[in-house]
Amino acid sequence: MKTRSTVTRRVAAVAFAALAAAVALPAAAQSKSTLGYIYVGPEKDYGYNTSMDYGRLFVEKNLPGTKTLHVENIPETAEVEKVMERMIQSGAGIIFATSYGYLDYAIALGKKYPKVAFLHAGGLKTGDNVGTYWANSDDAMYLAGMAAGAVSKSGKLGFIAAFPIPQVIRSINSFTLGAQAMNPNATTTVVWTGGWLQPPKEAEATNALVDAGIDVIGEQVDSPITIAQTAEKRGIYVVGKDVDVSKFAPKAVLTGASWNWGPTMLKIVKEIQAGTWKPSHVRGDMKDGTVVLDGFGPAVPPAVRTKVLAKKDDILKDKFKVWAGPMTGQDGKEILAAGKPMPMEQLESMQFFVKGVVGTIK
Repeated sequence: MKTRSTVTRRVAAVAFAALAAAVALPAAAQSKSTLGYIYVGPEKDYGYNTSMDYGRLFVEKNLPGTKTLHVENIPETAEVEKVMERMIQSGAGIIFATSYGYLDYAIALGKKYPKVAFLHAGGLKTGDNVGTYWANSDDAMYLAGMAAGAVSKSGKLGFIAAFPIPQVIRSINSFTLGAQAMNPNATTTVVWTGGWLQPPKEAEATNALVDAGIDVIGEQVDSPITIAQTAEKRGIYVVGKDVDVSKFAPKAVLTGASWNWGPTMLKIVKEIQAGTWKPSHVRGDMKDGTVVLDGFGPAVPPAVRTKVLAKKDDILKDKFKVWAGPMTGQDGKEILAAGKPMPMEQLESMQFFVKGVVGTIK
């Protein structure tokens, strides 16, 4: 059987070769109307990479004269640097490096190409021409966790995730805190797959969690359809992430937290084209529409929907903050004192689990 890494390398090689073939050297002059997008997985994964591609299409549609280049299945290795450079040679003056592990490569290339603007998805580093963009999806994951905690009969939830990076750990914790708002005894058992796109492992993990008595699963992988459909076959429920996949498993999906990157990307591109952009950490949330709480599935009772939407209203009106104390860690020690908010730097470097999460960060 071919491994995921082998398949990724081969697909990436094909994508890179196709891009190289499309570019006639010497390099074209960079244009701020030509944008390059790089995805770590398939653009049609109906997960994270699809959400980024929706953003690309939104920019194309709403900014006449804009041309976009996009390449999928590029690993978080030096290979991405080659792809970004090839895009620059083909005229791209703006690069969207959309995966967590691309940042150092973007910063290195930023020094080599000072007239090109680089936008990286998340991270806490910038350069003279390198900025980051991200959004707080934790509020929506908390609300989705509320639905999960209320619907669960066992109080035993699961979470299938790729890697223990801060963004994923935040999702697990906020999902758990939301569930505990409805059931204080709720727990979340975490399973790491070790890859963003691992359908066989994801199906195996789903079945193992169901066999262990877990009846609601959260996820943060790039192939959410596998988990949703496996859960539906086993008669349990799921909470989605990145893109609404309820049409693929309408009975299983309770709700989810989806991205809406288009408006943020469009705003940044317009600023770059106008010459007003300065590298910074751009952060969106539910308030500005970068994050969306998905619609409710049929398994979520009306009374639960009302409670979840009331809490959403509190979040939008700043009456409730997910990342404010009191908060206790998995080890029972205090993380945040009562009323104390968590700074962005601590939030975006998160390496702890809250009380009630079963599993380790490895």
